Parts: sequence; structure tokens; C-alpha cells
Amino acid sequence: MQTTVESDLPADRRRAAESVLADLAVAVGSLRCAGSQRLVRLGISMTHFHVLTLLRHNEAMPMGHLADILDASMSNATGIIDRMEERGLVERVRVPDDRRIVLVRPTQAGLDLVDEVELVKSQVMIRALARLDETQLERLSAAVSDIGAALAEEMAGDEGCAATAHAHTQHRSAHPAP
Repeated sequence: MQTTVESDLPADRRRAAESVLADLAVAVGSLRCAGSQRLVRLGISMTHFHVLTLLRHNEAMPMGHLADILDASMSNATGIIDRMEERGLVERVRVPDDRRIVLVRPTQAGLDLVDEVELVKSQVMIRALARLDETQLERLSAAVSDIGAALAEEMAGDEGCAATAHAHTQHRSAHPAP
């Protein structure tokens, strides 16, 4: 995947940032692989996992909005949700004030599945980090803190993302490096 960064960064800084981003993408890809393997063993499709992840962060979503996010027709999205509902991963709820609106929300089983896959990825990451010595962990912790602060600054104008980035920096200050 090739992306172009339009900015006023000097070319050498941009190249260095793109190189680090490429390295991070490889590491994240490895974590995704661990999570994907777990999904395959559980018989869950990536689409179903994507829907569950969206619902975890949004609690409930209207079917139409979910179809838009999935870039699927309403009938296609309905089929996806039908299969997930049959497996007990989601449920449909009508909005009392407007029964035309159907919300989809995760069941506890769906949330548990997301947690299980995330736990697998966390365990892999913890084992990988445990291979680093104390100096490496301290450097990594400082770098992660710096990245979180830079992201918070970069996204300060974006309402939804700024809150997430700010929460990240608050988490980092509450959980200092080893």
C-alpha cells in the first residue's frame, strides 16, 4: 500500500516517518494475522468481526448506517446481520419513537468474541515485548508516549479522534514505563 503525505515536512523527515510507518505496518500485520487465525478457528468472518468491532465502539447502529460503513447494499447488510443474529452475535432493536429505524447492537456473546480475539493479540504482543531488555522497553515506552502526544496534537481539531488521542496520553501518564 503506497500513500502520499501532503505536508510541509522536509523530504528527509517525511521519508523517515514513512519508513517507520512501514515498519509499524509490518508489526501490526503480524498482530492481525494472530487475530485472523483465531477468527478462522472460531468460524467467524472478517466482515462479522468488523461489524462487531464497530458495534463495540458505537454500542448500537442503525442498519442503514452500518450498510454505508460496510459499503454494502441494504439487502446485503441485512443478510450479514441475519447470519450474525442466527449465531447469537448481534440483535436487532426497533427504536420506540420511530419503529422504521432498526438498530443493531452486539450481544454479550458478540462482545466476548471481540474480547477473546483482542486478548490473543495482546498476549502475542506481551510475549514479544517480554523479549526486549529493560533499556529497549524504556525506549519503546518513551517513543509510544511521544507518538501519542504527537497524534493528540495532530488531531486536536478532529472532535472524535482528539478525544481518543487525549485518552491515550492520559493512559500513558497514568501507566508510566517499567
